[in-house]
Amino acid sequence: MELADFSKPGEKKKLIIAGALGFVAILFLWWTFVGFGSSKPTTHTSQGNKNANTTPPTTVGSRQRPVQVETAPEPPSLSDLQAVVLSVAFTQVPDAKRNIFAFYEPPPKPVVVPSTPTPTPTPPPPVLLASISPSNIYAKTAEFTLEASGDKFTAEMRIFLDGRELPTKYKGPQQLSAQVPAAIIANAGIRQVEVRTPDSRAYSNKVGLSVAPPPTPNYTYVGIFGTKHYVGDTALLQDKNNKELLGVQRGDILSGRFRVTSISEKEVVFLDTNLKIKHTLNMTEGERAAGSPQSRPTPRVDAEDDEP
Repeated sequence: MELADFSKPGEKKKLIIAGALGFVAILFLWWTFVGFGSSKPTTHTSQGNKNANTTPPTTVGSRQRPVQVETAPEPPSLSDLQAVVLSVAFTQVPDAKRNIFAFYEPPPKPVVVPSTPTPTPTPPPPVLLASISPSNIYAKTAEFTLEASGDKFTAEMRIFLDGRELPTKYKGPQQLSAQVPAAIIANAGIRQVEVRTPDSRAYSNKVGLSVAPPPTPNYTYVGIFGTKHYVGDTALLQDKNNKELLGVQRGDILSGRFRVTSISEKEVVFLDTNLKIKHTLNMTEGERAAGSPQSRPTPRVDAEDDEP
């Protein structure tokens, strides 16, 4: 290694600068690790809190360092707060054009379905009416006896026909009888028969009595042949089925059951020999049939003027 040549002026300057730099470096290292004497600790105080606590510095080696104490930040004051304004741009949408042919239709009203309550079952009657005799009868017949059969009959019970009390005879717990007037069965139809007490405390079920229309003569009264006093008169009848003309007198029986009892210019009276019911046929023209008096031509009478 070559030594510096001090004879040259530039070498001296370099040596001096190098020595100065080395000395400065030594001073800097000394200040960094050792320091140049005691120094007062530095206290950091926040602007908003003047009474903050300080902690004495600690000594590391021969140098004291200040210890900083963190304090809670002071809440902002109301004067520092301000409203945030948001600028929102609303876009206006034009209304749709109205259709003049469209109109509002109200919704249909709901149909209220009537609820049918469940019928309460009727308790069975305490008295039993099993049957009646007769159960069928013809209208316009005479008074007859109605027999009622059943159970739990008492002496105070009566037979009722269409709500009308009948004179009743008690025969036992299973048998009653009553007289039915002819006026009740004058017309055809169904009559309701019931057995009960007059105060309806004990009652039975109802049984129908069928009243049928009676059979009638199937003839038409179309004429009469008779004397001045109607002795031995003959009525001219026409059968509605075959249009046959019949001449009948009093006492004749037609269709095996209808007896002729009276003949006059206005009517013919029949008696039903089975039911004892009277039937009346009024005089009518009837249907003109071949051979009837109405259809026969009137004979020509020669006048005196026609003689030669």
